[in-house]
Amino acid sequence: MSGDLYRLAMTVLHPGYEGTRQSQGAPDWLRRALGEGLGGVVLFARNAIDAQLVRQFRAENPDTVVAIDEEGGAVTRLEVTDGSSFPGNRALGVVDDVTLTERVGRQIGRMLAELDITLDYAPSADVNSDPANPVIGVRSFGPTPDLVARHTVAYVNGVQGAGVAACAKHFPGHGDTVTDSHLALPTVHASREVLHERDLPPFRAAIGAGVRSIMSGHLLIPALDPSMPATLSRTILTELLRGELGFDGMLVTDAIEMQAVADMFGPGEIAVRALNAGVDAICVGLSTEDSLHEIRDAIVAAVREGTLQEERLAEAAARVRALAGWYAARTELRDKARGDVDEGVGLEAARAALTTSGTPALDRGPLVVEVNTRFSKAVDPATPTGVTAALSTLLPNTARVQMEAQGELPPFDERPVVLVVHDAARHAWVRETVAKALALRPDAIVVDTGIPAPPDGATHVATHGISRVSALAAAEWLLR
Repeated sequence: MSGDLYRLAMTVLHPGYEGTRQSQGAPDWLRRALGEGLGGVVLFARNAIDAQLVRQFRAENPDTVVAIDEEGGAVTRLEVTDGSSFPGNRALGVVDDVTLTERVGRQIGRMLAELDITLDYAPSADVNSDPANPVIGVRSFGPTPDLVARHTVAYVNGVQGAGVAACAKHFPGHGDTVTDSHLALPTVHASREVLHERDLPPFRAAIGAGVRSIMSGHLLIPALDPSMPATLSRTILTELLRGELGFDGMLVTDAIEMQAVADMFGPGEIAVRALNAGVDAICVGLSTEDSLHEIRDAIVAAVREGTLQEERLAEAAARVRALAGWYAARTELRDKARGDVDEGVGLEAARAALTTSGTPALDRGPLVVEVNTRFSKAVDPATPTGVTAALSTLLPNTARVQMEAQGELPPFDERPVVLVVHDAARHAWVRETVAKALALRPDAIVVDTGIPAPPDGATHVATHGISRVSALAAAEWLLR
């Protein structure tokens, strides 16, 4: 029994690992862990991701659930160097063409199928009801439940139609928060009735569409459970998600080293509490052999002490294996998807998503002032905003200045001026900086890559997302 118990504990652990984009191969300790029954691996931009790497995982454990955050737009792991080939959820919601969203999801699924990746931690099914939200924003399809629900379904159908599992996140909804759960525990103050009317419909819709996985959010929701965040709440995960909404797929945590839960308990206790709450897979964003074994041993000890039922652990491991089995059974679907490429769909969506005012007037290289380009912790720091690069390609004499946060504008000369901002609707200082620039240069053009707040009278273009294709679409419009 002891060996079986350790193997069950390993099956529910899904760690990420340190590595650089230049490194080759999985670390030896991770290969050993996979041979010992480790159920999954989470890939990040810091890893050298290719099909050979995934083959190494599967050589040790053919049923490995290989997972990745490939949302498109701001959150990409495969295209972090140049920016995503897809504009992201907010842009898709602005276009509001579910066929287009499904095509984008299908093409993302194809990218993952090429690498033999099992699970995409996408889409964000959060309703971005608070425009000040610091971590969801353009990762959401929009601010209303019906819009988010229909595009969540389309995205899920797209990814899973390519034979790759999708994951709706962050249950029961991270959209009505002003705190980033990477940094602290957010509280959602809405009533139970509002939650059911606003936040839950996209998850209900995803479950109805057969989504294979759901990710819990590290969110305190007093109307549902006043004492524990959703990831650690049996009331929210078992009674609501399993019981009321009827989800029977694999339930995975958001990364457990995020401060929202890490400030409350150690990793082993978080894992045990999450399993007791109804979670099946524990996502550990960054692990070592020692830290992985510590969590495994905490789970085993909890079973032996009677604080975690072995039946619950076995049920969780079975759901992990079921997801791996679903993926294994869809080889033909992935083969078909690989032969049916839709490479231009991302740029098509980015162009359709642009909202503009004024008249574009760029005929020579401008001075591009990047006012604020620091994004949430969910976005890899290396992800480029792309607008300057896109303009430089089309207008070789383009110059760039990156402002410090709330810093002073650079001096202007006779060159055209383009201000690149992100989430002007969220930041008063950004709006004030834009107003100062326009007072000096009324002809300045404003490009917003986030939730926009168009200034009166100025030429303005909103991409509704951060990606290579969004930047290219904006640059094309500016040169018309």
